Amino acid sequence: MNHGLGLKEILMTKTFLALCFRKVPGFGLVLFLALLLVNCSHKAAIAPPTGSVASTRSVQPSPRVSQPPDSSAKVVEHCFVDPGTPQTITHEVAPLETIWRISKMYDVSPEAIYAANFLRPGDPIRQGQKLIIPNAKGFRNVIALYPNSRWKYIVIHHTATDVGKAYLINRSHLDRGFWNGLGYHFLIDNGTLGKGDGQIEVAPRWIKQQSGAHCNTAGMNEKGIGIALVGNFNEELPTTNQLQSLNYLLMTLTQYYHIPVTNIIGHRDAPGSATDCPGKRFPMANVRQCLVRP
Repeated sequence: MNHGLGLKEILMTKTFLALCFRKVPGFGLVLFLALLLVNCSHKAAIAPPTGSVASTRSVQPSPRVSQPPDSSAKVVEHCFVDPGTPQTITHEVAPLETIWRISKMYDVSPEAIYAANFLRPGDPIRQGQKLIIPNAKGFRNVIALYPNSRWKYIVIHHTATDVGKAYLINRSHLDRGFWNGLGYHFLIDNGTLGKGDGQIEVAPRWIKQQSGAHCNTAGMNEKGIGIALVGNFNEELPTTNQLQSLNYLLMTLTQYYHIPVTNIIGHRDAPGSATDCPGKRFPMANVRQCLVRP
């Protein structure tokens, strides 16, 4: 090994990544935390729900906190995932997505997006619409946190498909009779169908703080935040970026809503469930272990 390399360069080598996932799968999420600490050096506090006591523990990775328009939510912005040279890209609008959220995701002003798409402020956009995003720097995940005492659990799922994105899964769930479409609160993409690897899509159920349609046993739809990762984890592992984004999302949600790590479960762990979701190869024990704070 070249001792002249820095920590980040060592962690990013293909050989090292392959070793983590193929030879020592239990070490994978520790790698992600190290990468996050290298890439995100700034820290910010997350406001707790109304009536709760703020935690004294810091969040890693440390996010930025901002205020969305016309909302009581606090918005947490993760550092860029796989940032690159700014370039013009095409973005497909997900259910209930707004120009404001898209602008935060790509760090491009709403005015620039309006101009590139011949839109005026206030013009509606529809799900599935293709928008030109000029000078996008990659993408970053933007999570809104709403004061709400109902959330006691987090339930993790897989889509059991090789490809997916919120727009298509929303249509599929509507066709299957799921009320209000997409049954999860969050979807973590795997880089297929034009979405980023590790991109977190926020579902309308989360924005509206509605019950889920992802786990109908033990009352989990009413008290559990549903997170699905695109992929079939009976056959393969989640991608590096998916697990990195899942770790960030879980750390953010558990701190804000004071959800204990023991209440992070797979769909199969909910009492009365008859499923192997999120898959036999999903590293649930490692996910929980890396969330335990000293």
